[in-house]
Amino acid sequence: MSGKKPTGQQNTLRIIAGYWRGRKLRFPDVPGLRPTPDRVRETLFNWLQGLILEEDCLDLYAGSGACGLEALSRGARSVVFVDASAQASAAINAHLGALHCAQGKVHTTSAQQYIRTEAHPGSSGTQFGVVFMDPPFASDFLRTDCMALEASGLLKPRAHIYLESGHTLPASEGNGDFPANWQLRKQGKAGAVFYGLYERCEMVE
Repeated sequence: MSGKKPTGQQNTLRIIAGYWRGRKLRFPDVPGLRPTPDRVRETLFNWLQGLILEEDCLDLYAGSGACGLEALSRGARSVVFVDASAQASAAINAHLGALHCAQGKVHTTSAQQYIRTEAHPGSSGTQFGVVFMDPPFASDFLRTDCMALEASGLLKPRAHIYLESGHTLPASEGNGDFPANWQLRKQGKAGAVFYGLYERCEMVE
């Protein structure tokens, strides 16, 4: 998100609720890093109420780690953080250490590479029930990443996927460039940010 941060809030995120409620964490200056705003994050986790506890979560384009850390604070069983920036990944690892949290794992790689590498997990592999996806607004990754994620086998049969975009969110129209079995359940807009929660439904043969 472009523009200057408010004085006193530069590179700082606040955990809203849960075990670490009110805890403030700093994140590095990384180009394109745009933490989900507190108000949007609060709305998102209100939507996810009852779905986070003891769930395995995936935070793609983790950036500051705000969504994944909030999920852990609210009782998620595990969170995998994925970010291509070594600086961002190191900061998330530092946060997990400072919070004495062993339930988070950080991968320094692109979202696309992670999906390709981890696709089709075996019987012992993790499948995710909640996914956070917030790619850089200037990229065209959102739809292709969603299609790749759907095909990867990394999602539980009934998963929830949160998307953020600088454009209107895609609809499930079965046109081949977005998963037809992802139904948009909730959506909102804050400034230039469009955000929404999708539910993955069983494919009908």
